[in-house]
Amino acid sequence: MDSSCRFPNYRSSQTFRMPESSRSFLAQMEIRAAVTGPLVDLSFGVKDLIDIAGHVTGCANPDWARSHPPAVAHAVCVEQCLQAGAVCLGKTCADELAFGLTGENAFYGTPLNPAAPDRVPGGSSSGSAVAVAAGEVDFALGTDTAGSIRLPASNCGIWGMRPSHGGVSVAGVNPLAPGFDTVGAFARNGETLQRVMSLLLNVDPLPTVSGRLWLLQEGFDAAEPAVRKAFGPVLKRLAGSFPSREISLRSIDGEAGVSGMDNWRQVFQPIQWAEIWSTLGTWIESARPALGERTRRNFELAKGLDRRLLPAALARRERYRAALARVLGPEDVICFPTVHAPAPLKGSLGLDRTQGDYFPRVLARMAIAGICRLPQISLPAVEVEGAPVGLSLLAAEGNDAFLMAVAQEVAVVLDD
Repeated sequence: MDSSCRFPNYRSSQTFRMPESSRSFLAQMEIRAAVTGPLVDLSFGVKDLIDIAGHVTGCANPDWARSHPPAVAHAVCVEQCLQAGAVCLGKTCADELAFGLTGENAFYGTPLNPAAPDRVPGGSSSGSAVAVAAGEVDFALGTDTAGSIRLPASNCGIWGMRPSHGGVSVAGVNPLAPGFDTVGAFARNGETLQRVMSLLLNVDPLPTVSGRLWLLQEGFDAAEPAVRKAFGPVLKRLAGSFPSREISLRSIDGEAGVSGMDNWRQVFQPIQWAEIWSTLGTWIESARPALGERTRRNFELAKGLDRRLLPAALARRERYRAALARVLGPEDVICFPTVHAPAPLKGSLGLDRTQGDYFPRVLARMAIAGICRLPQISLPAVEVEGAPVGLSLLAAEGNDAFLMAVAQEVAVVLDD
């Protein structure tokens, strides 16, 4: 793909070459718009769902790339980073059309997870996470609809943030499920993540703050035994440094008869699938694109959704959101392992996300922020079976700056 930029206000060099060993990048370029600004010393990658002027946004699918023209303008989030002095180094790999959670792309391959090379990086923002984890860029932009930043951040042992829904502009970002779509970022440390996300959210970084940690009972209980064991010392350190107590989802959603967290997935999933098919179904049906088998099956599931389920799911979503908003105060942070288990081994997952328990268990955790529009950060925490597992922190809707400040304090405790 031609990496030149045809817009005179942006400097581009075709001599730049990114290392190919990680398979994180689909297109290489070097674009700088400003020589000063809060991000002037940083480089970044952009998920191939986000527009870069003069380049096709391919959504990590060859047929989509062939059937769409180059973008006429940068996505707003890219423009923000460029005008703040950061240098864009290219487009990163993803799950096709962002409809996936593994990072295994049937056409472009699987980006190499530097923290666990035999395991998947997680998706759909796989290339962005790997580029950061491999040290190829300082930060990377990704999208998160159902965990596509939080999951690969955990799998690759880095920081990742999904902001409050609507907090960062999605103009110039190809939609998947607009009611849940967000733009966020990855970084190797909390300070860089805070700089980037403060810029995108247009908020001032907060000084040191004190927060109350709510340890989500189901989040720990529903994790694999090895994950629970690894988090034991973490909880002791956190309890010794922050006011903390346990909280249960059952006490929030009022569904005491439901085991674990799966009722949250059951609310999230039909709404997401309905939005995905409403957004992309026309192109899928008319273009008949070549799709990887897992992606094809995902779209079949979205197409086949019984839409009679939607009214009840939408009503439960609003009830869940209101219930959590009533108990989550301005100084409260919910805390739990980002995932229930380490990243799966490459090739170990089936092609149908409704089979087995991996996808349902992951989505149950990711659904909380999506349903309630909450900001969530995953930061490196423990190692299980030789692979990283992150710690997730969630705050009230719109309380993104506070969440970033608390996450920095939590990281200090974990590093002690």
